Amino acid sequence: MTRSRKTQPPSISDNATAYAIEVTTGVRIAGPYVKAQCQRHLDDIRDGAARGLVWDAEASEKAQGFFSDVLKLNGGAFEGVEFALLSWQRFVVGSLFGWKGPDGTRRFRSAYVETAKGSGKSPLAAGIGMLGLVADAEPRAEVYSAATKKDQAMILFRDAVAMVDQSPELSKRLTKSGTGERCWNLAYMAQGAFFRPISSDDGQSGPRPHIALIDELHEHKTNTVVEMLRAGTKSRRQAMIFMITNAGSGKNGPCWAYHEYGARVAKREVEDDSFFPYICALDEADDPFLSEDCWPKANPSLQDADLPGLKYIREQVTEARGMPSKEALVRRLNFCTWTDAESPWISHEVWKGAQQAFEVEDLAGRRAVAGLDLSSTTDLTGLVFLVEPIEEGEPWRIVPFAWLPDADLKRKSETDRVPYVQWRAEGLLSTTPGRAISKRVILQKLSQMCEFFEVVGCSYDRWRIEDLIQMASDEGISLPEMVPFGQGYKDMSPALEEFERMLLNGQIVHNGHKVMTMCAGNAVTVTDGAGNRKLSKEHATGRIDLMVAAVMAAGKINTAGHELDIDAFLSDPVSA
Repeated sequence: MTRSRKTQPPSISDNATAYAIEVTTGVRIAGPYVKAQCQRHLDDIRDGAARGLVWDAEASEKAQGFFSDVLKLNGGAFEGVEFALLSWQRFVVGSLFGWKGPDGTRRFRSAYVETAKGSGKSPLAAGIGMLGLVADAEPRAEVYSAATKKDQAMILFRDAVAMVDQSPELSKRLTKSGTGERCWNLAYMAQGAFFRPISSDDGQSGPRPHIALIDELHEHKTNTVVEMLRAGTKSRRQAMIFMITNAGSGKNGPCWAYHEYGARVAKREVEDDSFFPYICALDEADDPFLSEDCWPKANPSLQDADLPGLKYIREQVTEARGMPSKEALVRRLNFCTWTDAESPWISHEVWKGAQQAFEVEDLAGRRAVAGLDLSSTTDLTGLVFLVEPIEEGEPWRIVPFAWLPDADLKRKSETDRVPYVQWRAEGLLSTTPGRAISKRVILQKLSQMCEFFEVVGCSYDRWRIEDLIQMASDEGISLPEMVPFGQGYKDMSPALEEFERMLLNGQIVHNGHKVMTMCAGNAVTVTDGAGNRKLSKEHATGRIDLMVAAVMAAGKINTAGHELDIDAFLSDPVSA
């Protein structure tokens, strides 16, 4: 049962407690779980002694002072700036290092911090690692930046390395192994201690962490990394696992389990004196797309510093309106809203708003880019051209072509609940003889349209394309520049963003082609832990092949025929 009691605020003797009082009295904006954790802090100051808990305000303040006295930030406007903790960071650091257990060692052995993207939790984690390395009185301390993959573990570790580079106090005490981006270890020789990245794919056995920092927990599919490190803490007097994350996509991984457990601990539905949760979340009635008032509940840095910037968040919200998958992403990353693993992509209203009548014949001779999604056998094949405008203010135009095998077309119509037979009669869908798509027919259409448009490039899915390209070579058919286009997050995400931007800004239109409209309505995106998106045929509600082709074409727009002179740019940058 959740304990709910009125607590007489203690006298304010430290920053962490001051923050808790401001939150619980409404002076500072906070969501339900942060409020609950702050109330837990105040109640434990009053009642914790009965469980052997001791609040050491002096130790709390000393740990906070390490950041401002020793550490410097890095990157952009923050390069070399003193690491002055924000109020919420003071609460986290102060709580972790100020609370002691019955044996006098650190109370909290695990910490889970969930805030919006750009709030400053990564440098906070790096700073806690540095504190654990040089200022925590732990013999032969082992500090790890941990992840499932080494490159992810390196991201947080590089923050720590940059802190060493910026600090004369740390630089003269620590020895780096490797240089620059290749630094892989920070050694504190005087204490026999070290700080290094580690991942589950290292094959390393026997880590005994004093401090283990786990970044981007929402990207972890299993609890392997956490358990690997936790197993090594048994020999440490006051080891700590420090986990940081955004809200996640999908609720099957370990991150959601820690989110739920942390919420229950904060609300004291579960009593666990060794677990510290700081979970930012909106209240149920909050809608960040309707009011900015709730934004600090997800990003506590907004109340003390403009991180990552109100302007940036407002831009994200504006771009997300009318684009359901982008909205889901913005809500997850910027407003701590857990989402499903996949989301619909384009709303009916946005797609309908981009419809504009035009005749393809009027576009003859214009430059165009193409995308080709070639089916293997029975699926829909899509060839889509994006035709370049020639007058200022004129949009790009989508010109699609679609094919299915003619075998069992009626049955496909019934199975998919789509009028393929009628669309063929209307000239909106072509069929090829047999049970598989004829690549020769596709090749002939591509060649024909290359004579109609000035096609400067065609992006294609690598699947089964070799036969078509070989056929063109054998028959002496000239093709435009053919560019393979990966279907993973790396290639698809920026192309998706480009297509969305053009669609929302009125820079691209379609003429209501029914097969294209069907694909737009079926399209679903999936998102990885880093916020990258791609179209997913596996999760789509129907066939989406023409939209895949259109997105691939959009990915070609900014590269076709527009080479950038890098040397000239760097010699005369935008600003000095």
